[in-house]
Amino acid sequence: MTEHDQLPLPDYDHLPVQGLISRIRTLDATGLQTLLEYERAHADRLQVTIAMENRLTALRAGAEPSGGDPAAPAADDPVAASTGSKVSEATSGPPVNPPSQGDPTNPAQPRSTG
Repeated sequence: MTEHDQLPLPDYDHLPVQGLISRIRTLDATGLQTLLEYERAHADRLQVTIAMENRLTALRAGAEPSGGDPAAPAADDPVAASTGSKVSEATSGPPVNPPSQGDPTNPAQPRSTG
């Protein structure tokens, strides 16, 4: 069985289904067969396995892999979180005290320390 790190598509398990389906077009029959076996042994998503089976049939009938690098970032890749927060003293709003329990018209009062 193929290990996750040996798959022809990097980070395979985290690719969205639509992005995955478009990326399998870049693979040859051997790479696609490897992914299909991995998919069946793990998630076994019907939509993905059908797409892979159909593409594998097309490749065996003479279709060619499309151009492109299957490892290249795509528009549908998950976006990494930006570094740092844009919130600062200058951009944050005033402090908010929630209303006291039970009466939303009664503003919250500071707690006494006593």
